[in-house]
Amino acid sequence: MRLWSDSFRDGGFIPPAYAFAEMDPASRVRLAGNRNPHLAWDEVPNGTESLILFCIDGDAPQDGGDVNQAGRELALALPRGDFFHWTLADLPPTLRAIGEGSLSDGVTPHGKPGPAALLGVGNGSARPLRQGVNDYSGWFSADPAMAGDYYGYDGPCPPWNDLRIHHYIFRLYALDEARLDLPARFTGAEAYAALRGHILDEAQLIGRYTLNPALAAAKN
Repeated sequence: MRLWSDSFRDGGFIPPAYAFAEMDPASRVRLAGNRNPHLAWDEVPNGTESLILFCIDGDAPQDGGDVNQAGRELALALPRGDFFHWTLADLPPTLRAIGEGSLSDGVTPHGKPGPAALLGVGNGSARPLRQGVNDYSGWFSADPAMAGDYYGYDGPCPPWNDLRIHHYIFRLYALDEARLDLPARFTGAEAYAALRGHILDEAQLIGRYTLNPALAAAKN
């Protein structure tokens, strides 16, 4: 399969319109557009019963003690792991694109509802889909102003003091199952585990993002 986007190029920087937060000269960061990017694909293999899409930051620091702390930096060598930004299941095999902003447009404190979601598939019809909770659900759990279940897409918000540019992997899988066996409330990690034995093909697209002003200046 092939996967691409009109919102950013493979290996390029993701515009702030598709991020959870963007740089701010006065306050370091502010909330951003948080629109899901346009995605399109083709060459779906015969026998595909459904598709599932993930967005994963593989550069998330595993120790959050120094995250966004003035006078501290997150070193390149700091242990990293996966942070799930989006899990979208039950995509029909005939679907070939997701429109920009069709499933997320702006930051929703306490999270967007789910897991059910509707995505227009043409001719005035809409296909019911399932979205998992992303990892902002855990990140904001101790913040009364933001705590909740964050279903669907919520974009990049890497630490502003991180010396590493983060890579956001949009990965699409073609499956031999029309509906994965998942609980009513499922995480990205649970959906990933459910893929075992059902993958027919896959494709990926990678975008980069940073909130570190020094790294942002160096890329321009």
